[in-house]
Amino acid sequence: MAPLHRWLLHLAVAVAGLILPGVHAGAGDAASGDAGALLAAKAALSDQSGALSAWRARSSGDDLCRWPHVACAAGNTTVADGVVVGLYLGGLYLAGGFPVALCSLGSLRHLDMSSNDLTGPLPACLAGLQALETLNLASNNFSGELPAAYGGGFPSLAVLNLIQNLVSGAFPGFLANVTALQELLLAYNSFSPSSLPDNLGDLAALRVLFLANCSLTGNIPPSVGKLHNLVDLDLSSNNLTGEIPPSIVNLSSLVQIELFSNQLSGRIPAGLGGLKKLQQLDISMNHISGEIPEDMFTAPSLESVHMYQNNLTGRLPATVAAAARLTELMIFANQIEGPFPPEFGKNCPLQSLDVSDNRMSGQIPATLCAGGKLSQLLLLNNKFDGAIPAELGKCRSLMRVRLPCNRLSGPVPLEFWGLPHVYLLELRGNAFSGNVGAAIGRAANLSNLIIDNNRFTGVLPAELGNLTQLVVLSASDNSFTGTVPPSLASLLVLFLLDLSNNSLSGEIPRGIGELKNLTLLNLSNNHLSGSIPEELGGMDKMSTLDLSNNELSGQVPAQLQDLKLLGVLNLSYNKLTGHLPILFDTDQFRPSFLGNPGLCYGLCSRNGDSDSNRRARIQMAVAILTAAAGILLMSVAWFIYKYRSYNKRAVEVDNENSEWVLTSFHKVEFNERDIVNSLTENNLIGKGSSGMVYKAVVRPTGDTLAVKKLWANSMAASKKIDTFEAEVETLSKVRHKNIVKLFCCLTNEVCRLLVYEFMPNGSLGDFLHSAKAGILDWPARYKIALDAAEGLSYLHHDFVPAIIHRDVKSNNILLDADFRAKIADFGVAKSIGDGPATMSVIAGSCGYIAPEYAYTIHVTEKSDVYSFGVVMLELVTGKSPMSSDIGDKDLVAWTAINVEQNGAESVLDEKIAEHFKDEMCRVLRIALLCVKNLPNNRPSMRLVVKFLLDIKGENKPKAMKIAEAPPTT
Repeated sequence: MAPLHRWLLHLAVAVAGLILPGVHAGAGDAASGDAGALLAAKAALSDQSGALSAWRARSSGDDLCRWPHVACAAGNTTVADGVVVGLYLGGLYLAGGFPVALCSLGSLRHLDMSSNDLTGPLPACLAGLQALETLNLASNNFSGELPAAYGGGFPSLAVLNLIQNLVSGAFPGFLANVTALQELLLAYNSFSPSSLPDNLGDLAALRVLFLANCSLTGNIPPSVGKLHNLVDLDLSSNNLTGEIPPSIVNLSSLVQIELFSNQLSGRIPAGLGGLKKLQQLDISMNHISGEIPEDMFTAPSLESVHMYQNNLTGRLPATVAAAARLTELMIFANQIEGPFPPEFGKNCPLQSLDVSDNRMSGQIPATLCAGGKLSQLLLLNNKFDGAIPAELGKCRSLMRVRLPCNRLSGPVPLEFWGLPHVYLLELRGNAFSGNVGAAIGRAANLSNLIIDNNRFTGVLPAELGNLTQLVVLSASDNSFTGTVPPSLASLLVLFLLDLSNNSLSGEIPRGIGELKNLTLLNLSNNHLSGSIPEELGGMDKMSTLDLSNNELSGQVPAQLQDLKLLGVLNLSYNKLTGHLPILFDTDQFRPSFLGNPGLCYGLCSRNGDSDSNRRARIQMAVAILTAAAGILLMSVAWFIYKYRSYNKRAVEVDNENSEWVLTSFHKVEFNERDIVNSLTENNLIGKGSSGMVYKAVVRPTGDTLAVKKLWANSMAASKKIDTFEAEVETLSKVRHKNIVKLFCCLTNEVCRLLVYEFMPNGSLGDFLHSAKAGILDWPARYKIALDAAEGLSYLHHDFVPAIIHRDVKSNNILLDADFRAKIADFGVAKSIGDGPATMSVIAGSCGYIAPEYAYTIHVTEKSDVYSFGVVMLELVTGKSPMSSDIGDKDLVAWTAINVEQNGAESVLDEKIAEHFKDEMCRVLRIALLCVKNLPNNRPSMRLVVKFLLDIKGENKPKAMKIAEAPPTT
């Protein structure tokens, strides 16, 4: 817009501002002034999507009330017809500062500019809007302190929503003076540590107080007990200290109390049972101590109680058995003692129960599933005894059962083995006896069967082969007899099979070699006989093979040398004979074959050979020598042909064999020669844009490492990225459980190596988009998402200076033996100094690259957030970013279109979605926040972690409150 035209518009707004308050102004004048204010606001904003394109000056016959996103008064006695009373600009991709021209809309009641890219400070003039009732500016990037004028203005303001901005300074306690407020929503801002105002209770009309993650310190003021209209109290994720004020029991309208993740101490106040409307109570992750008040569970509407990770003692109150609407009780990680109250679960629709990591004892109540809705039963690490009640065998709603590390005994009810919806059944570390019932074949959804360290007997049923979704079968340390069921060969997605320390006999079924996804096979300490199947050499994902302490005979199959990812091999204490395959005939593998006197190492003795065997070997040697002579002649010719290239390479080899410089970042128990000797083709496990990756098993510990050999200097220089310096500079300083550990680097004149921890389960991308697709169930995928998010959050927010990864993708998220996720490959990572990093090349991978790469060379951490959003879409949909089955669109566009046309459930991965649709849809919504087109509309990684934690297993109704701004009254 031309400067003169812009000046005239501002003049019109100023004139309108003088006329509007006048008592003689007519409706037409007011409407005309409002139109000028809106046009001035449009001129001050960047409207990339053209959402306001219909806002333009027209002939006098036209009406601004027809403009999109504008609401006018009509038929109202207090406001003239045609005057703007509502402005709804949320989610329109608007950018720029707050348009102060809107301050002249004197009759404005509702202003919604949420979910845009608005920046800068908020103007004080807003407080002069006498009619304003709702101000929603959530999910922008407004910064600076809130103007003090807000505390003395806003006579009609009922809703103030500034969730997820960058507002700073001390917490605006002066807002307690805006007495008409019904909803005060300031969560997730950058306030400096400060306390709540003592006069908070003066907001007598307040219904919603949402101040999560506001850096609040000090005590919760007792005056909060005066907020008799309060429905939702959320002060979670702050640093509040002291006790929960006893006055909180006066809040008779409360439906939800959220005080989790603070530093609160003291006891739970008595009297909560008197809150007739209370449905959800979350005081988890604090330092609250003492016993649970007897009356807490007498609150008649109470549905969800979360008190985990505190210091609570004593017993569960008897009143919990009478809580008629209780669906969730999560009290793990406390010091609760004693048994469950009698008939607990009989009188309520219990769905989730987690009392893990306490000191509880007694028997499991037979009434837990009386309501027919129990889906999660988590009692691990307590002192429960007795048998599993037969009644739980009829609990068909169960999905997740974890009872390990108790004192449970007796046979497992037959029907319990065959529950149709259970995907995790963990009974390890008890004293269960009897057989695994044939009913196990009906547990069609079972993916994890963990029953090790019990007293089970009998044979493993053939019906285990019906469990086509089974990923983990761990039955070690029992007394099983009979053979290894051949039907296990049907478990094509199985990646862990541990039957060690039993009394199994017979041969190893050859069909097990068809389990191409198996990464761990442990059959040690049994009575297995016969030969080792050659087919095991075809299990190319295998990282651990332990057949030790059996009665296996015959030779070690040469095919086992093809197991490129093998980190642990143990065939010791069997009856193996013959020569070792050449790859295993080294000192490095000697411990893998102990206790096999018939095995021949190196040039072993032949004294016991018969004459016929000796003649056969002589004939074989002659044949080998003849063939060798022919090969030698051909080699000479080849040598002459390649002499020049060989001579050139000789100089490089001399350099590579020159003195190595080892720089360690953690304590290491190996030397550079252990690493360099591993750089053979047999150990090659991967190749990427920055170099080749080898597996190294080092002496004397037998540890497995990953060694990245970076491309030569000339190649790196041609890319204008010095990968080595980038990775070393970054990773040498990083210390986080979800970042791949860099042990050391090795350099000489021409070669550079990075030595990482070895991740035996490879990459997330492999488990989502290869033959392994479908192995990871939803709980595993959720945990991977959370692990990776925490790793990125550390890089963005907790490491100094902050780091942008710049190539976040599923192939750069690696999985350890326990399927914990770690961020890897920092070849293009950059530190953030005082401003955003500037790229000389576009970094990232196709399908993951944020759209801002198209118009800027400035990169922020929000580019990583976009890429991580794509990873979450992969986890939810099971599709790759540029999959052929989504047509010519990328995954972001495909998902958005299908969600809009067919709903969120239409994009979920059908292989795993049946019982997790709600949780998956919530993660989907977080992913869609992360892939918003404008960087500033995406949440930070710290916020993504919080969103994911809110979902964690509990399925709380409030879980997505942050991602979706609360409704206004």
